[in-house]
Amino acid sequence: MSFQNDPEKKKDLDGMAPTFAESLEESGVTADGTFDPDYSEPTAKELKRLMLKIDLRVVPYASFLYLLSYLDRVNIGNAKIAGMMEDISMPEADYNWALSIFFIGYIIFQVPANLMLKWMGPRLWISVIMVIWGTIMCSMSACTSGSGLLAARFFLGIAESGLYPGILYYLSVWYTRKQVAIRVALFYSSNTLAGAFGGLLAYGIMHMKGLRDLNGWQWIFIIEAIPTLLFGFLTFLILPDYPDKAKFLTERERSIILTNKKRDTAVAPDTHFSWKQVVSVIFDWKTWVFSIVYICSATPPYALSMFMPSIVNGMGYTNVYAQLMTVPVWACAFVWCVGNSYHAGKTFERGAHMAVSAALCMVGYILLIALKDQPSNYLYAGAVISTTGAFGIVPILISWFSNNYGSETRRNVGIAAITSIGNLSGVISGQVYRQTDAPKYVVGHSICLALMGVTLMSSLALKAVFYFINKKRANMSIEEIQAAVTGKKELGER
Repeated sequence: MSFQNDPEKKKDLDGMAPTFAESLEESGVTADGTFDPDYSEPTAKELKRLMLKIDLRVVPYASFLYLLSYLDRVNIGNAKIAGMMEDISMPEADYNWALSIFFIGYIIFQVPANLMLKWMGPRLWISVIMVIWGTIMCSMSACTSGSGLLAARFFLGIAESGLYPGILYYLSVWYTRKQVAIRVALFYSSNTLAGAFGGLLAYGIMHMKGLRDLNGWQWIFIIEAIPTLLFGFLTFLILPDYPDKAKFLTERERSIILTNKKRDTAVAPDTHFSWKQVVSVIFDWKTWVFSIVYICSATPPYALSMFMPSIVNGMGYTNVYAQLMTVPVWACAFVWCVGNSYHAGKTFERGAHMAVSAALCMVGYILLIALKDQPSNYLYAGAVISTTGAFGIVPILISWFSNNYGSETRRNVGIAAITSIGNLSGVISGQVYRQTDAPKYVVGHSICLALMGVTLMSSLALKAVFYFINKKRANMSIEEIQAAVTGKKELGER
């Protein structure tokens, strides 16, 4: 049996090759090997209507929660040029560590956080952590020293660690591998909207300076914490749990989603927690390779998110106007992020799309370095191009690695592990742009340029590796497929 010459089946060019379970799709046999005589395949119209129903309920709300999360972690950049450094007598070196220390707590607790999500369920777990980090964010307005801000940022990272990998896993439970790419892109791209809204909000909030004897940077922390606290409580009422428990679905709709997911991922029912599956993720080569690519590709967007107000300020724009000038940068990044990811999902190709985005980002950094002594409009164009390219990579990478773990437990742990290791990029990014390099930040731009070069080459190399793996799988006989299935049952994979 060979899938290679099947003209009717589109290939996932950079992910798992079609499996034995997928070949049963038209037969009525589910992925766990049972036959359901009462199950009938949904029509194209029925399936489209169901996916729209899920999209409207799940994706916008999940994206909005990430927007709040990202806004709360990067608004320190807006607070900096709003007078925070002078008020709390904080040295520049401590500020850089305030950026990095967030990710230390964030990294340490990501895997435990995703295991807690699996135990508590998404509604309760996400509600709890949002209320906690909203409270921490609000309390940052009371910081009077650099050490207090460092402590607050560390605990903020711990509290936020459960949202990002948790939502990635949550989306992978609702959607098939080919459906999830654009949804992940919409979810991830909300961080560019956070940058745009953050600039607009900071521009307005800075004018509250003096109200109730508080400075502008204090109002930034307070005002931007309020939506997090409010939606922390609302999430328990609004966010659906897993598909098998979602009350807004009918029994027929629930059956369609669960059957399609089983077929798509070729997974046996994941009814119990298995430490063997957890350990298998640690020794899987994909975990470490994708983690390294994640570090290289995520460092530039993190650095740009936290330092964009300072970078624009260094081009000669005033502190208040610099907040406003960051908005077009993030708007362009949002459009590219969604468009590039949508096309990657539609064509089932990841490596080349990541490489193109990395190349675009490199062009922007080259302009920032080469034109450092030119007028600010040239530098601003470089900032727009570099940011646009930087944010078009990670959502494609996420859908790529989440598609390549079979069982639900392995996928859950794999996503948490890769994002946890990959978020060392956050620690690195806090040290990329130093005050000694201001206002042109040539060293910081050069570091990001080099990391994007590694990302470009790694994307193409991974694409080649998966091509040969899938080519080998496509030529497997039915006996070889069945033997492989039997060998992976202990890992929850079929």
